[in-house]
Amino acid sequence: MQLKSLAKQTVIYGIPSIVGRFLNFLLVPLYTYTFAPEEYGIVVELYSYVAFLLVLLTYGMETTFFRFMQKCKDGRQVYSTAIWSLAATTSVFLFLVYSFHNQIGQALGYPEAGRYITWFGIILAADVMSAIPFCLLREQNKAARFALLKSLNIALNIALNLFFILFCPHYLETHPGSWLGSIYDPEVSVGYIFISNLVASLFTFACLLPQWRYLRFRFDKRLWKSMMVYTLPVMVWGIAGIINGTFDRILLKYLSPDPASALTQVGIYGACSKLAIIMTLFVQAFRFAAEPFFFKQMNQNNAPAVYAKVMKYFVITCSSIYLACVLFLPQLMYFVGMEYREGAGVVPILLMANFCLGIFFNLSVWYKVSDRTSIGMYISLIGAAVTLGLNFLLIPHFGYHGAAWTVLACNTVLCLVSYFWGQKCYPVPYPLGRILLYMLVPVAIGWAGKQFTQDNIAVQLVYAVIGLVFFALLVFRMEPELPAIAKGITRQRRKSV
Repeated sequence: MQLKSLAKQTVIYGIPSIVGRFLNFLLVPLYTYTFAPEEYGIVVELYSYVAFLLVLLTYGMETTFFRFMQKCKDGRQVYSTAIWSLAATTSVFLFLVYSFHNQIGQALGYPEAGRYITWFGIILAADVMSAIPFCLLREQNKAARFALLKSLNIALNIALNLFFILFCPHYLETHPGSWLGSIYDPEVSVGYIFISNLVASLFTFACLLPQWRYLRFRFDKRLWKSMMVYTLPVMVWGIAGIINGTFDRILLKYLSPDPASALTQVGIYGACSKLAIIMTLFVQAFRFAAEPFFFKQMNQNNAPAVYAKVMKYFVITCSSIYLACVLFLPQLMYFVGMEYREGAGVVPILLMANFCLGIFFNLSVWYKVSDRTSIGMYISLIGAAVTLGLNFLLIPHFGYHGAAWTVLACNTVLCLVSYFWGQKCYPVPYPLGRILLYMLVPVAIGWAGKQFTQDNIAVQLVYAVIGLVFFALLVFRMEPELPAIAKGITRQRRKSV
């Protein structure tokens, strides 16, 4: 019953989010068919810094919020303390960005882009101050409202991108005297991607204002200290994790074997990494549903067995996603412009890397529910060291392929260290044999398909269908309960609708 509840929450969080994010993914063709790789490289690099700063500015408060909502009787005070803490640090950040935006732009190598820095400062502030209200929706099991607001954010962002990048230039070509000329400047170029994000983030923040009615105008200093003791290791863990996930794009600019084409390489790598979006979306949707679920199960006698089953079904789902994406990779590459398709070889690597990251999230439950977040910090620091070391070693020789293999190696190390450490401190009976089988079979099917079908589209498509059917039959033979579980989830979904 608990697994059905988790699956239902994952579906409710996931379907609107996945549909919205997939529509957002359709912006990648827009960007890659409109902007040259070196222009898109600017976007990739700046958003890599944003990902890092978002983790730094929220400093693990989302995970801390869920833990203390279970730990403390006064949930409203937990909510208020988290909000006031983030408000104070975000205000300092905004002041610094506004005061030194030109200097920051020059330091990054974009002396004319000081306004971009200001825009990103506001985007970050809005997203940080939306984080805990979104957590409150998850804690209250208001998955539909959560997904709606996330989808509206994406829809607005898409609409503004289409308006500025697609509609305005073409309309002004045929109507040069139009009023649109007063609000559209071709010189802004990729800056309209940032403007669209800015408006969407502010809109989402405004939509979350009703959640602020739970806010108390009292700061509990003692509670805050306890929360900070818990959250600081989570913050370090998060920063190390973001180094593992995004610093390759930043380092690629500076370590590329050909400095003259460094931004081009960043653009190609960033675009191809977007093709792993289906795996990323599932892992994200699962995480939204699983984090509060894991904490609510922690005091049950059968919690380890539940965590093990969750892992098994998670691996089966991700393996299916990986296999489908790899088998249909030639078709998937049409989503990016011709100049970007040379990076197709990194897509399977990044798919598996994101798969391993999802496994690591499952494995990390042991130190979260046992209040040993400092261990998570140490594990992530190990991963960060692997990331930095391998990036400096591989990128100068292999370019973005070295960066992709580094991500996979790092996430694999995270899984191994977390598993062996966790089994000593909080044993969970994971079915290792089946998990490895479900991961290795899709890799073997995908590798064979690349060797024997690459020059014949018809053969490749037939092989793709056969490969998917074979894997499905294998899974259903080994997990005979799966059809019944799937039927139950579908029935719950219909009832909820």
